[in-house]
Amino acid sequence: MNQYLTITNGASSATVADKERIAQMVEEFLGSQDVKDSSRRLYRRTLRPYFRFLTARDTPLAKVTRNDILAYKDNLLSAGMSPLTVGSYLTAVRKFYTWAEALQYYPNVAKAVKTPTRKQQHRKQALTAEQSRKLLQHFRERNLRDYAIVNLMLCTGLRCIEVSRALVEDITLKSVEGKEAVRVLFIQGKGRLEKDAFVILNEAVYQPIRKYLNSRRNVKAKQPLFSSVSNSNRAGNLSPRSLSQIVKDGLRSIGLDDRTFTAHSLRHSTASLLIKNGATPDEVKDVLRHASTAITQIYYASVAEEVRLNRNTEATLASLLH
Repeated sequence: MNQYLTITNGASSATVADKERIAQMVEEFLGSQDVKDSSRRLYRRTLRPYFRFLTARDTPLAKVTRNDILAYKDNLLSAGMSPLTVGSYLTAVRKFYTWAEALQYYPNVAKAVKTPTRKQQHRKQALTAEQSRKLLQHFRERNLRDYAIVNLMLCTGLRCIEVSRALVEDITLKSVEGKEAVRVLFIQGKGRLEKDAFVILNEAVYQPIRKYLNSRRNVKAKQPLFSSVSNSNRAGNLSPRSLSQIVKDGLRSIGLDDRTFTAHSLRHSTASLLIKNGATPDEVKDVLRHASTAITQIYYASVAEEVRLNRNTEATLASLLH
């Protein structure tokens, strides 16, 4: 057998046989990946445009070079995709070729292709301390559940999906040697299969949750921490979409009606307010449960940009000259 599989039938273009082989290889590749079903679906979706690109260029897999991968990358960027989105598409291509090379089907021509760089800041805006207090006051006057939710998200940096997955039994006490036990909420983080992380519930966070739970009848441990009241899903988990809409409606109500202000802005607000009040990168990392401080540093860059805007050194220079 040759080192790498060659698919040809005398034609220089992508043939029907080649297309059939591509479909077969994609299924084989997806089946070999030790990932969740959602990740397999993502790989399938992000590989599809790549193979369409090769077909449009009449390029069989056996003749793909690094230049073809670079052309595909440029094609995605030219179509208006963000660097972040293009990066996810290239990740799937790189994984495919890593797998194909391991089985000696094709050389890994995507290995040295880099992900497009993007500005290290978040596209969603954080709320100021005053805006955060205004949002909390809006919900405090509305109802117990929504106030408890938004207060929890602002004070702990939880994502909508993490709040949606929370059950009543996930609130517990965690022992600390030499001190009183600390009340925590165990959570299933993004991309996790287990509830193997937690956030601390201080009294200012826990008391609104306790009042809300007391307002519900016969609350059971296995029930959602925050339950739906809609007719179609009464007493079921609030979906991430519903949670996002609750926050979005609140943001609009206090005058933050812009696409850069969403439910995820609350997580950014948690980080921003911690940093402005002297928290170290390690402390912010722990609260937001980042894998590394490199991710946390993006928040510091955003805060530095805000400081730059407030300082407005250009205005000082202009006042000297005019």
